Amino acid sequence: MIDLNSGLQFLKGVGPKRAELFSHLGIFSIEDLIRFYPRKYRTLHPVDSIFDAPEDENICIKGIVSYPPSTTKIPGGKLITKTAITDMTNSVDLVFFNNRYIDKMLNEGDELLFFGKITRDKWGLRQMISPQFFPLSMENTLEPIYPQTAGLQSKNIAKVIHNALGLVKPYLEETLPDYLLKKYKLPSLYSTLKMIHFPNNEAEVAAARRRLVFEELLILQLAMFSLRNIKSIKTPIKVDYFFTDEYLNLLPFKLTNVQKRSISECLSDMQSGKAMNRLLQGDVGSGKTAVAAALIYNIAKNGYQSALMAPTEVLSRQHFATLKNLFENTDIRVEIITGSTGQKDKRIIKEKLKNGEIDFIIGTHALIQKDVEFKNLGLVITDEQHRFGVKQRSDLAQKGDRPHTLVMSATPIPRTLALMIYGDLDISILDELPPGRIPIDTVKVDSRYHNRIYNFIKKEVDSGRQAYIVCPLVEEGDYDITPAVGYSQMLQKGAFKNYNVGLLHGRMKSAEKDEIMQKFYDGEIQILVSTVVIEVGIDVPNATVMLIENAERFGVSQLHQLRGRIGRGGEKSYCILVSDAQNKEACERLETLVKTSDGFKIAEYDLQTRGPGDFFGHRQHGLPEMKIADLMSDTKILYSAQGIAEEIIKKDAFLKNKENVLLRKSVENLLKKME
Repeated sequence: MIDLNSGLQFLKGVGPKRAELFSHLGIFSIEDLIRFYPRKYRTLHPVDSIFDAPEDENICIKGIVSYPPSTTKIPGGKLITKTAITDMTNSVDLVFFNNRYIDKMLNEGDELLFFGKITRDKWGLRQMISPQFFPLSMENTLEPIYPQTAGLQSKNIAKVIHNALGLVKPYLEETLPDYLLKKYKLPSLYSTLKMIHFPNNEAEVAAARRRLVFEELLILQLAMFSLRNIKSIKTPIKVDYFFTDEYLNLLPFKLTNVQKRSISECLSDMQSGKAMNRLLQGDVGSGKTAVAAALIYNIAKNGYQSALMAPTEVLSRQHFATLKNLFENTDIRVEIITGSTGQKDKRIIKEKLKNGEIDFIIGTHALIQKDVEFKNLGLVITDEQHRFGVKQRSDLAQKGDRPHTLVMSATPIPRTLALMIYGDLDISILDELPPGRIPIDTVKVDSRYHNRIYNFIKKEVDSGRQAYIVCPLVEEGDYDITPAVGYSQMLQKGAFKNYNVGLLHGRMKSAEKDEIMQKFYDGEIQILVSTVVIEVGIDVPNATVMLIENAERFGVSQLHQLRGRIGRGGEKSYCILVSDAQNKEACERLETLVKTSDGFKIAEYDLQTRGPGDFFGHRQHGLPEMKIADLMSDTKILYSAQGIAEEIIKKDAFLKNKENVLLRKSVENLLKKME
């Protein structure tokens, strides 16, 4: 029996081979298939006549096949089939290559719709090469256009979806309760799927899309609120006494007003009797670590342990060095555990942690191993949240009895997207940089300036500074590092032959990357060439130059994060964007970096120009992929869904009421995907 979970090979026209092709599009089941939405629609509206038909653009022509198709072989063994169509005003030749069935599909006298481009052959005669053709019944209808893959065309996908929709009606369970459908005048799920895939008009597309976007965003917001409700159960970890003044005396600098405000917001949460779940969001250099340290200090003074999980060993070690130094003259015991910690040391650290002899521990994923136990974990901090999934954050929190949670992110995320990603967290924003920070000079030049740039880098290095040179791969996911290796060797043998040049690339093992970064931090490497995006990297205050080759290949948010690796000491720093790109969009992107250093403005620009799918440069860990919602064009529906989700949760916090059974099931399915 076929149901929604059945594989595609059971559908008419789909065998194991074609099912494999569908898997390349992320389609494995019938449910995946019917939820694979068109990316756009094509209107089969014929031009007035062949005589007036424009050339070199996609058009639809209504015509009669003039004579039977004739197929011949051409040099190389390929097949060529020719015929023509007419509409009484003129005619146009049709040419098909390697289509052995076309003469059985087109017959003399057939009147059909033909879609394609009119071009000229070498004799100047008008022709259409391999046009698509449709029955007259499809005139003025909307044809769905789907994302394609090699061997699987959009029209084939549409045919299989049409077959599937005819079979699934008995098994298709509604995802939204009846009261929501009636209140917001939404079509049923089956009607919606029919309209989104095979609409009769644009009004049906709009109605179907509105329902699907609303459903997608509502379920996501309910999932986030559900996570928040689970965490907001009263926690036994209550901070009764504040030691903030003591902490402030430890600092060699004064906190900004926004840092003080964020500390106050966090401590208020921790005193409320409920578990704090807060995102601390701030641009590079805004002082997030100082805020986190205040919470660590207060939690330790109240008798609880803290844990900070960072995405890389290098970053973990840097946090360890900074915070161990800060707490040096206190009774707070600080330790670190990473993948490279020796087995003997690991055993000792785990024992001390379990016995409460460590107040604060820093580490990588090693912290969430099953045998890492705490005596009384009160605060969990994750740094650079988008490198961790929702489940990893949860795994660390589960090592305590509902501890407080702080998530730190240096990626400036527009509020729209932050609400989407971190809907289960309250948000504190550090939108003010500490005083005295010297602005970074950013310039955009073309490759003709290379010699001048290299001389400038040598001058900086001769003054005791260090430099980054970022050399991106040709495209994301490209594993050919040969050009980068060659570039590094060229610099080592040429412009920088008297300097220590290091290379960091994506095919290195984690331990190798950490070793290179540590050498750069220690000053052994003076110039670091990198193919990997080092937005989340070690803090090297001595680095004053960031040279980014082919800068147009990055989004502005990524470039801003790269730029944030310099200017962290007391010296003037310089970011040099090298690009020979001539297109307007690329130039505008780079000029945005030159004009502003405000990470939030840059992030808004990036989201508007590239869309949420590309915003992070890679898929957000733990965040479900949006199938149809667009966070820029669907903000009204997003805010509406958030408000409705909030109302539902207020009345039924855990979606246990009978009327919300369908919603609970949808939320549970989504949370499984987010693990």
